[in-house]
Amino acid sequence: MKYCKNCDTPLEARYCPECGQRDIDLSRPLHELLAEALRETLDVDGRVARTLWALIRHPGLVTSEYLAGRRRRYSPPFRLYLIISLLFFLLTAWVAGQGILLDEGQTLERDAPGQVRLFADYAPRLMFALVPVLALLLKGAFRQRLYFDHLIHALHLHSALFIFLMLMLPLERAAAQSIFAMIIQLFLFAYLLTIFVISVRHVYRVNWPMATVKSFAIMIGYMVLVAGVFEAASQFTMPDSARLPFLTD
Repeated sequence: MKYCKNCDTPLEARYCPECGQRDIDLSRPLHELLAEALRETLDVDGRVARTLWALIRHPGLVTSEYLAGRRRRYSPPFRLYLIISLLFFLLTAWVAGQGILLDEGQTLERDAPGQVRLFADYAPRLMFALVPVLALLLKGAFRQRLYFDHLIHALHLHSALFIFLMLMLPLERAAAQSIFAMIIQLFLFAYLLTIFVISVRHVYRVNWPMATVKSFAIMIGYMVLVAGVFEAASQFTMPDSARLPFLTD
């Protein structure tokens, strides 16, 4: 019989029924411990891929399943947001460092470092702080639901937003020279807007006209707010630049 190392309760499963501590055998090779830590941190067990596919293919499903208590199949919303946002801002900072987000009249030497600093240091904090704001806008539109429901939905919506921006960002320079790249960007943007509407309809179970009107009202209000926040942040990090980078164009 195995016993919990924390409270000495007899163990019949991986988790202690008394204190909830997981039974972990540390007397194993280092590579096994590291692999388990990576799996626990990044949720590398198929749920990430399943969750990402559901976010794109079935908008609103992951949120609805989570709020209904069926949470084992998909990645936790906060962990998902952290992973995707980390990848997004790493990519954005790298793209900015290559000068891809520079506007006409901006130079790699003068303006790119400010953009890198904006996306590497300030943007992750700003966007994280804006997640509850989007939840408030959703709460204003659908008051019958708890704020917690809107917060989970906002985390999933931001995760989907970052996924599509990661697909659109590398095309930013090509879109200025190629109509094909511009069409791809426009298609991705249109699909992102569609995902928002479908997700709102699925989560709040409203008809298409109401979902469309309220979704666009929320999106417009939120984009204006984000633009203002990034305008202020860019003035601080890029005081000599006349234009904002990609996110607020």
